[in-house]
Amino acid sequence: MIVLFIFFVLLAFFASKITNLLFNDDPEIAKKTGFIIRWVAVGLAVLVLFFSTVVIITAGHVGVIKRLGAVTRTIEPGLNVKTPFAEDVEILDTRVQKEETEADAASKDLQTVKAKVALNYRIQPNRAGDIVQQMGKEYKERVIDPAIQESVKASTSGFTAEELITKREAVREVIKIHLKNKLEFRGIIVDEFNIVNFDFSPSFNKAIEDKVTAEQNALAAKNKLEQIKFEAQQSIESAKGKAEAIRIEADALRANPQLLELRSIEKWDGKLPTFMGQGAVPFVNINP
Repeated sequence: MIVLFIFFVLLAFFASKITNLLFNDDPEIAKKTGFIIRWVAVGLAVLVLFFSTVVIITAGHVGVIKRLGAVTRTIEPGLNVKTPFAEDVEILDTRVQKEETEADAASKDLQTVKAKVALNYRIQPNRAGDIVQQMGKEYKERVIDPAIQESVKASTSGFTAEELITKREAVREVIKIHLKNKLEFRGIIVDEFNIVNFDFSPSFNKAIEDKVTAEQNALAAKNKLEQIKFEAQQSIESAKGKAEAIRIEADALRANPQLLELRSIEKWDGKLPTFMGQGAVPFVNINP
């Protein structure tokens, strides 16, 4: 910007001499052209000076003012004024940002783990100057990415491979705490952390699959055994019920012989028996 400003100032200062050299055979045209060039150059110089003085910071951002490479202050969203040419502005995004990456690690039982994770973070506006001074605008590559890798490695080493699957929420919390400890003192706030996926070696995946299959088969066999036991118990209870009914009926018949005759009558189908011989008397057998 300062180069443009100097150029337009010099152009305005030497406009007459330039036009006189170009139109030396016509002084009137040289004078008019010089006048136009001079004021256009002055106007452009004023514009350059204005834009070098005024800084507009949009919502969700913060500006960091540097003088000769050193951070001097931060400026809030809106219209701000700075010293022209002597101060530079770096604008940082203060909104929530997402970083998704993969990290290679090892479990407590030395299984290889590849984790795909996602971090939501934002910078503290009042720490923007420290971030620029200490890490520069490349703070994500310099600080956040290494912190994710280190936190995942440190956290997964405290869990077995099976626990990484069964205690996923606990693992997520441990990694999140690691990240907060590493980033927040640098002015970077950890809003949320999620484990997108855990992936293991083919041999471990096969072992897990075999274990799940064995557990499912054992559960099916257990359920089948319980069904057999239930059905057997039902048969026993049914037999006990029938035996008890027979016993009660037998006791009743012994106590009251007339019941025997009643049972015989109940079984008779109403037909008289067949008989032969002259003078024979029909006999109805009513015994059961």
